[in-house]
Formats: sequence, structure tokens, C-alpha cells
Amino acid sequence: MNNRHYNIYFHTHTVSGIVISVVLFVIFFAGSFSFFRDEIINWERSESTAVTKEIQLDYNKALKILDKEYILHGRNITISKPSTENRVAVYMEGSRDTLAPAKQKEGTFFYLDNKNFKSYTYEESYSLAELLYRLHFLAQIPYPVGYYLSGFTALFFLFAIITGLLLHWKKIVSNFYVFRPKEKLKTLWTDAHTALGMIGLPFQFVYAVTGAFFMIKLLIVAPAVMALYKGDQDKLYKELEYTETDHKFEYKKLANPFDIDQLVSKAKSNWSDLEITRVFIQNYGDANMHVLVEGELPSDKKFTGIGKVVYRVSDGKEVARKNPITQNSYLDIVKNVLYKIHFGDYGGYALKIVSFILGIITCFVIISGVMIWLTARQKNNLPEKKRRFNAAVVRIYLAVCLSMYPITALAFIGSKIFYPLSKTNLFYLYFGGWLLLTIFFIIKRNDAFTNRFCLISGSILGFLIPITNGIVTGSWFWTSFMQNKIQIFFIDVFWIALASISLYTAYHLKPKKAVA
Repeated sequence: MNNRHYNIYFHTHTVSGIVISVVLFVIFFAGSFSFFRDEIINWERSESTAVTKEIQLDYNKALKILDKEYILHGRNITISKPSTENRVAVYMEGSRDTLAPAKQKEGTFFYLDNKNFKSYTYEESYSLAELLYRLHFLAQIPYPVGYYLSGFTALFFLFAIITGLLLHWKKIVSNFYVFRPKEKLKTLWTDAHTALGMIGLPFQFVYAVTGAFFMIKLLIVAPAVMALYKGDQDKLYKELEYTETDHKFEYKKLANPFDIDQLVSKAKSNWSDLEITRVFIQNYGDANMHVLVEGELPSDKKFTGIGKVVYRVSDGKEVARKNPITQNSYLDIVKNVLYKIHFGDYGGYALKIVSFILGIITCFVIISGVMIWLTARQKNNLPEKKRRFNAAVVRIYLAVCLSMYPITALAFIGSKIFYPLSKTNLFYLYFGGWLLLTIFFIIKRNDAFTNRFCLISGSILGFLIPITNGIVTGSWFWTSFMQNKIQIFFIDVFWIALASISLYTAYHLKPKKAVA
């Protein structure tokens, strides 16, 4: 590689990495915890549920109860299961009957408990798991700024990965085995950055590509909408199978009674392994009422297998079907594979734990890259003003990034003690505490103290998480294990392990003496 190309790759890698470093750290740190989103939700609520994607609901009873409160006639109703918990998501469109009162023409969204049929608004159902999940794509920033910011951060991260790979291509194998902790700081950080970067390279590449796709796909397809579909966005969504076939409302009441549970069971009987993940009821109570039952085959049976059946309720006739084994199109495969590899939900706890570790390794790669940038710019031939500015920039970076660990642990404790903690109070606890810690570390002006304090305080709080759960609920991790409450047991043990590792790391950190 000639010097010109090397300099181009080097500066592109450095600039793209530094510009996105803080945002990228937040995305990967919050995203790493999001692999355990389902477990965190159940741990917060002191609930345990079957580890399956299938909706477990008495549809007839649930709809009968909802009909009393919302008057379902003429509505389109979608029942889905976004995560492994005891609540299903219910979205009801406004009634299509033009004679219906104004209130019935309003749509609504809520969560429904599959046991006691109690409904919860989005705010009432908000949890720490939801906060961390949405933080990993910056959804707390008003739409669409947060989405696009996270999407373009993923895109720049892809540039950083490719240019970093090109920089180390010739020595990619030899450099992987080199680690010199007793050398000068820049060498230490460079070796750690290179070795850990190579370990997490496939993981990082996958998340850079899928993250950019999910967050900025609207910008990617916008030219196609204008050129190929003449601005008709609905037509595009229909061809991408994001919307279902519309059946007209006939303004006639359905003469015969219907049984949704029977239709769901009938659809499932076609493929015994199918897990029902969505039920879409169109024109509820109308003569042209249709029910779509959609499901997915378990990943160990078929990596991507989406099946669906559509029934006309008036005569129970099947009007459409997609076989999950033989009829999955290229479009189905692309959409499903991207979601699966991004969420890491196809390999059980083993894959989640590995993904979490690789996510934390990526966080360290980001920090080490920032430290390389700082040590390379702390030379004596640079003006004192520039060196102080560079040090201040890194101090802010470290304060923002490292304080996420103790504040996340504190949020776990707060969400358990004060459950149910409202969305507003959860925001005050997490983001308010994060801001205070960041300001404290910036004022302290000691990077070594920031690192050590965050590791130790995060560890102490981490050990307190299972203790808090045991005191508040009376369910200690060994009793959870005995009672087969796997999600609750996992989070308690996960924090004990994580706190132990970070505490061990903190007490084995030795300040590196500056070379004269």
C-alpha cells in the first residue's frame, strides 16, 4: 500500500471513529443490555413466562372484555407479541362504520395481560428494558432526528471498520497476536484496539450494516418511491408486504357467531411447529370480516419460515395461505434474516451472552481508539493549549461513556424498589443521574479516577441488584431457580457475574507511568 492510500485510510478511519465515538458507545452499551430485554421486563415485574414467541391468549374472552369498553364493531384489530412476556400488544383502528360515534372512530394502542386481561397504556407498561432498548437507537431524541442520527452513526461505523481493516490488512494475522502491556501508552492502546477489534469484527460489521438499514432505510428507498412508484408510498409498502390486502366494509352485521380461537387453532394445525405471533382481525363484526393468522417456525426447525392463513369468517373459508416451509420468498428471507441476526434471538441464552460480550468488547474498542487518538496528540512539540484541549475532549468522552455502567446498575435497583416506576420518573433517574455523574467526572478532571470509580461503583451496585430483588420480592436467585423462574434467576446471576468481573478488573488496574 502506497503512502497516499495509507494516509487516506488512516485519516478516514480516525476522523470517522472520533466523530461517532460517544454516540457509538451509547448505542453498543445500551444495545448489549437489550439482548436481555425480555428477561429484564420479567425481572422488573417479578413475573416468569414460557420462553416462546407464541401468543398465549384466550382470544374470545379477551375480545368480549374489550368489546364492552371500546365497542369493536367495524374496527381492524391487530394482536401481536413483541417480546417474551405475559402481555400482548393490541392495536385497534377506528371503526370503519361511518355511522359510528366519534369516539369509536379513534384508534388506540395498549398492552393486554394474557392472564387477567387488564390493559395498560404504553406509558404504564414502560420499563427499564424499554428505555435501554430505545436508547440503543436514540429514540429518546425526537423523531426522526434520533433515528437518523443512529443510522448515520452506524454508516460511519461501517466506514471505520472497512478502513481499519484495510490499514491492518498486511499484518492482520501477526498484529492479532501482539500485545505489549509494558510498553508505552500508545503501544498498549494500539495493541488492545487491534486485537479486540479483530475479535469482534464480524459482529461489528453485521451490526453496522443492519443498524444502518433499519434506521435510514426510508432515505434509501425514497428515490425508488419517487421514481418507480411515482410517490405512492402505500403501493411500495404493499409490495414489500408490510400491509395486508384490504377487504371492504359492507355495513352489514355478521349473521352467524364466530370463534377466533377455533380459527387460530385451525391455522396452527396446518403446521404443528408454527408459533402464532400475530392475529389480524379486519372489519370486526361485519359481514365481510376476515381473520389473518400469522406465525413463525422455530429457528431450530427453519431459520426463516413465516406462514400465514386468511379466513373469511362468514363461511369459515380459507381465502389465502402462505406455507412457511415452501413459500417463503426472497423478500421474506431478507427481511427476516436481517431482524434475526440483529436481535440475536435464534440461539437461546448462549447466543445472547456471546453477543453481550462482543458488544462490551466493541465498547472497549471504541474507548481504546479514543485513547490512541489522545496519546498520539500529547507530544511535547504540540502547544500546551492544544494538548489541554485534546485532554478535555477525551475527559468529556470518558465521563459520558463510563458513567453509563453505574447509572444502569442504579436504574435496575430503582426500578425494582419503586416498581412500577413511571416513564417520567425513570427518565429522571436514568438520564438525570447520568448527567450528574458526567458533570462530576468532568469537574474532577482525572481520567484514571473516572475509570476506577465507575468500575467499582458499578460493581457494588451490581451486587446490590439481586439483594434488592430478594428483599423486595422475597424471591432470591436460588429460589427462582428452584421455582423455574428462569428470566428472574438469569438477571440476578448475570449481575453477580458482571459485577465480579468489573470489580476484579478495577482492582487489577495499575496506573501507567508516563514516559519522560
